[in-house]
Amino acid sequence: GKVRNIAMSKKQAVPEKKPVLGRVKNHLKMGIVGLPNVGKSSLFNLLTKTEAKAENYPFCTIEPNTARVPLPDARWEWLCKVYATKSAVPSALEVVDIAGLVPGAHAGEGLGNAFLANISAVDGIYHVVRAFEDKDVTHTEGEVSPIRDLDIIANELRLKDLETVKKRRDPIARQASADPTKRAEVAVYDKIIDILQANKDVKSGDYTAKEIIILNEILLLTSKPATYLVNISERDYKRQANKWLKPIFQWVQEHSPESKIIPFSIKYEETVFPLTGDERAAFLEENKVPSQLDKIIRTGFDSLNLINFFTAGEKEVRAWPLQRGQTAPQAAGQIHSDFERCFIKAEVMKYEELKELGSEAAVKAAGKYRTQGKTYEVGDGDILLIKHNAGGAPTKK
Repeated sequence: GKVRNIAMSKKQAVPEKKPVLGRVKNHLKMGIVGLPNVGKSSLFNLLTKTEAKAENYPFCTIEPNTARVPLPDARWEWLCKVYATKSAVPSALEVVDIAGLVPGAHAGEGLGNAFLANISAVDGIYHVVRAFEDKDVTHTEGEVSPIRDLDIIANELRLKDLETVKKRRDPIARQASADPTKRAEVAVYDKIIDILQANKDVKSGDYTAKEIIILNEILLLTSKPATYLVNISERDYKRQANKWLKPIFQWVQEHSPESKIIPFSIKYEETVFPLTGDERAAFLEENKVPSQLDKIIRTGFDSLNLINFFTAGEKEVRAWPLQRGQTAPQAAGQIHSDFERCFIKAEVMKYEELKELGSEAAVKAAGKYRTQGKTYEVGDGDILLIKHNAGGAPTKK
């Protein structure tokens, strides 16, 4: 019996549901950071050209340096075809172009303070690294050296985090000598300081649920998910080789091991972007390398712990972003705040089952059209029909 008990207790220990590190909301933003002249603004300008129509997102104001980028999702495209819908609205990812960073930003050098305030306001980071040489595009730090650039930005963010944590810690440490209840909080700050002083990102630490709650009060810069976008020359991208890629991979493994790395060429993307249909397909076939723009958008969305759920009918097929682990009433609240308050139930189809069976009627006939209550956790790709009593009949929403 003992062996089984150990196995059982291990199993029971697994489901501790930790809060997520970061803001809990569904309108999350990615910020593009990098030193000047690395391809950051060129990437932002390209993303701006994909921009989603503003009238579909009436409650979101957009700043001049922000783009609302439609999320590529083949499931949404398939639903639009199947429902032959009049209106099709994708999920969108908000991307902010953050002014170029310079060494010393944490102490207010250059646009340092504005840079750090802007980066505090986003939820995830696209870190653009230059790994191409070009006589016409000067590098502000002299020769091209991606590792030096990575170190500069990582150091600035870490130094700012250290300053933030120490400012929080010191007054609480003074109280802790008289108030033992404060000691646990001081211990969390000391743990974070140790991680930062070891040249690691806060997000690389392992935290308890209580520690995450404290971390989420201060939203440190290095606790935000990062995606490293390595901008290489068109020639290197086509031959899929670049001398700096290996050291960059090693650097990311050491400093931010859970981060994704996407090598791309802004020059290649700028050539591909205007092409459509057969012309685009022929160009990609001839060059034997894909565009990475969709992957860049998708990876940013995934890094924010977001999923897509859908509402589908003849009038409209729409994708909605939702943080992983949220319930049906919270999904209803994405559609309209009254729907969360007045939620009755959700009728749910799984995308894979609808695709396999071909129609809503076939899903119902197979007994796979399910009714779910308030505790149902919405899955990625779920198609929801929310029933509520917020006045008027429930819509295909």
